[in-house]
Amino acid sequence: MRKLIFIVFILSNSIGYAQNEILAKNYFDKGEYEKALSIYQKLYQKSKRFDYFKALVTTHQQLENFNEAENLLIKRLNSQRVNPNLYVELGYNYSLQQKDSLANLNYEKAIQSVKENINYARSIGGAFENYNLLEQAIKTYETAKQSNPEMDYNYQLSRLYGEQGDLEKMFESFLDLIKKNRSYKAIAQQTFSLYITEDSTNEANIILRKTLLQKIQKQPDVLYNELLSWLFIQQKDYKKAFTQEKAIYKRMGDGDLTGIADLVYIVIEDEDYDNATIIVNYIIENATSKETKVEGYKHLLDIEKKTSTRKDFPKIEKKYEDLLDEFGRSKETYSLQISYNHFLAFELNKKEKAITNLKSLTKEPLTRFQKASTKMVLADILVLDEKFNQALIYYSQVQKEVKGSVIAQDARFKVAKTSYYKGDFEWAQVQLDVLKKSASQLIANDAMQLSLLIRDNSLEDSTQTALKQYARADLFAFQKKENEAIKVLEGILENHKGEKIEDEALLKMGELYEIKGDYEKAEASYLKLIQFYNEDILADDAHFRLAKLYENKLGLPEKAKQYYEQIIFNFSDSIYFVEARKKFRQLRGDEIE
Repeated sequence: MRKLIFIVFILSNSIGYAQNEILAKNYFDKGEYEKALSIYQKLYQKSKRFDYFKALVTTHQQLENFNEAENLLIKRLNSQRVNPNLYVELGYNYSLQQKDSLANLNYEKAIQSVKENINYARSIGGAFENYNLLEQAIKTYETAKQSNPEMDYNYQLSRLYGEQGDLEKMFESFLDLIKKNRSYKAIAQQTFSLYITEDSTNEANIILRKTLLQKIQKQPDVLYNELLSWLFIQQKDYKKAFTQEKAIYKRMGDGDLTGIADLVYIVIEDEDYDNATIIVNYIIENATSKETKVEGYKHLLDIEKKTSTRKDFPKIEKKYEDLLDEFGRSKETYSLQISYNHFLAFELNKKEKAITNLKSLTKEPLTRFQKASTKMVLADILVLDEKFNQALIYYSQVQKEVKGSVIAQDARFKVAKTSYYKGDFEWAQVQLDVLKKSASQLIANDAMQLSLLIRDNSLEDSTQTALKQYARADLFAFQKKENEAIKVLEGILENHKGEKIEDEALLKMGELYEIKGDYEKAEASYLKLIQFYNEDILADDAHFRLAKLYENKLGLPEKAKQYYEQIIFNFSDSIYFVEARKKFRQLRGDEIE
């Protein structure tokens, strides 16, 4: 019974402390320091906990009761167990009174205590950091390193050097850290990204490049080549990045072309096709496996498709067929076959041939995900051919075969999109409601956008006439029938003036005109949307597309800057906000951090 009473007593006391602590903090946060002080004094009297002590000192300082704070700190320092962190607190209390000599004296005592017990280094350094006393924090960690070179404070020092603006020391310290522990490489690159820019003449870029080159000369290590390659990629200097990747490949001598292959994807994504071609040819020449060689040829054909006109497509088709004759139509050439059949269907309108080929490919001993990807492309082509029910069967199979994966979520979205194309808006909405919670942000955003389109235009028009027409135009766009799509959209704009569907039609029309290369008409569509629907949900899309159009196609950077700026000031919750701010600063000539 006594034991039970004791437990109840302890619990009730703990609850009381917690409630009073929350109340004191609430008063402190609201600036009611007298009330907070009264509670903290009682809490500290009952329990000598260090967090109550710190809160009591801080509250006195907020009330400018510096003598009371000083007396508390000195009394605690004179106790049997001295916590040298308190020298930092006492020094800071003096600095609040502009007593700099006394402040520095106590800061020095804290730092010297590290020589006596190196275990205090992190807590004392952290205490200095809390008050933004960077020089003292650095001196603390440097003192600890001198006392025991085996102890590693490079991470703390790297951050502090960076905050001080001492870039050379920051890079050096991080490189020493990564040299000892490669797991810090990603953290270092993330930190470097705060200082370097795409501009190779930026001070931080120059210092990092110089530091890495010196390291390579003094103590060669592929780590430094990897970081140099990474730096050149940030600068979009892909030729130099390729030089570093080749050096790594030769130095490792294991035939692993992964680094160079990864670089190819980046270079192609950035549409630097000349350098991409050089890099791919190197991969083909040095590939030791059929799969790597075939992937290289696929890249070359992808580049050729993007840099050719339609009259060249029969030649590209012949190259695909020659490669498949050479390397076979088996599991090893899976990615090449996917690319080839997509090309046949979407560019050459040979849908039946592509469907037959892909059905044969599904019978090969593919991995589960390869088979799912093959069925996805097959279903896409069936949608292209308006065989919606067959497509839905394959999409549903993918969902079951790779359940829970991003591919399965993408398949569910395509079920919704296919249902939308065929006018079954209710079933499409059911699928979209699930996908709005998707782990993939891109799929979730697409699902939300299509869901809003269906819901908004179903509420306004119970017959869904305009929505059915818009879905038809959307299908034409998917089929690359831009002229037919534009004609349907023009009909919507003419017959459904003032309806919610109008802004969707204007945005889609602008996109289609961009695809056709008719940039003036695209500009007119976006401007009209902004003029009449500037308060609606698609206004930020129109601003962003118009800004990109001015920047990249019409050569009007000042106009582009104007529309990026409008996104910054008028659409702060837009998904384009971060990119718009970056673009605006670049066009204004700022140094991007």
